[in-house]
Amino acid sequence: MLASRAFSLVGKRAISTSICVRAHGHAGVVKAEDFSLPAYVDRRDVPLPEVAFVRDLSAQQKALKEKEKASWTALSVDEKVELYRIKFNESYAEMNRGSNEWKTVLGGVLFFLGVTGLILIWQKRYMYGPIPHTFSDEWLSMQTKRMLDMRINPVEGISSQWDFEKNEWKK
Repeated sequence: MLASRAFSLVGKRAISTSICVRAHGHAGVVKAEDFSLPAYVDRRDVPLPEVAFVRDLSAQQKALKEKEKASWTALSVDEKVELYRIKFNESYAEMNRGSNEWKTVLGGVLFFLGVTGLILIWQKRYMYGPIPHTFSDEWLSMQTKRMLDMRINPVEGISSQWDFEKNEWKK
């Protein structure tokens, strides 16, 4: 019984997997990108990327590249910009342009600080009890008096700071 159930599940898995592969239209194994080859990256610290931004040139771009080999004075400004865009995605001015991402980050930080504050207020109100009586000034004075009466740590501690003859703190 257990064996037939296991074979049934394996058979269903094999069928569903093959259907999934056929449903996605893959004729074979999908080719992954080879990361050992140079890639284009826009970075301010690397002024010349290893490869051009546009790898597969259109017919118009190929004609422009042929025209580039001649005198550059014959090229218009738009053609020069187009040649630049073939090689680079962004200029330095575009890379250095500020973004509004800081607003999102600041908003997220303030949101989570607000949620944390609400949690702390809720905890203080509903989870914590009243402040213990041992924090009152009367209790602390009684505790200090008891420590002095017991002469706790007379060399460097609290008793060394108390003048027992004058019954006051040493100056």
